[in-house]
Amino acid sequence: MRALIIRHDHPSEAGFVGERLVRRGFELVEMLIVSEAEYDRPGVTVEFPDPRDFDVIVPLGAPWSVYDELTIGTWVGDEIVLLREALAADVPVLGICFGAQAMATALGGSVERADRPEIGWTGVRSDDPGLISEGPWFQWHFDRMVLPPEAKEIARSDVGPQAYVVGRSLGVQFHPEVTPEIVRAWLDNGGVPQALEYGYDPEELARPRDGAREQSYALVDNFLDRIAGL
Repeated sequence: MRALIIRHDHPSEAGFVGERLVRRGFELVEMLIVSEAEYDRPGVTVEFPDPRDFDVIVPLGAPWSVYDELTIGTWVGDEIVLLREALAADVPVLGICFGAQAMATALGGSVERADRPEIGWTGVRSDDPGLISEGPWFQWHFDRMVLPPEAKEIARSDVGPQAYVVGRSLGVQFHPEVTPEIVRAWLDNGGVPQALEYGYDPEELARPRDGAREQSYALVDNFLDRIAGL
């Protein structure tokens, strides 16, 4: 089985989610949208593959907003088309943060600026804790999703939706993939001033959290077994 990992920027990796997919027998095919050299000018041109060539698609987070085409250019629209085609072809998608927002947009929902950011380890309210535990989960986002009618919201916070299911696909606003190394990479690429601006200690954000790997593995297993049926 093959899983397409869409990495929108070089600091973002599949982390614990990728680890679990490999342990479940998946070959990871990574696609990096914006390279390190292009990080400050992310309006690149990208050719996306046929989603039907994969058994699972995992679009990860990004430092940009889905609606900010003036900054990131046309690739976000092309990615939304890819996700819409994947969903139409019944290819399971595990959308994470930006990836979940892009999937919601592909289904006719939208993304808007949130009333306040969510940064760091945050609990969520879950309708199905056996599928999506109440965390805490790591967050780093400034936007919120407006879900399309066919999406079933299954977790939320005061800021907005945190998880939803549509067909064989799952979108989560938080970051189950995150490792201390990933957080450190985000901090090293512009995250430190963001964290300080909103009153967060960068060193505390990057500190390992007991049970994070097991929590992420459980989410991936639940997605594959209960949602995707793989």
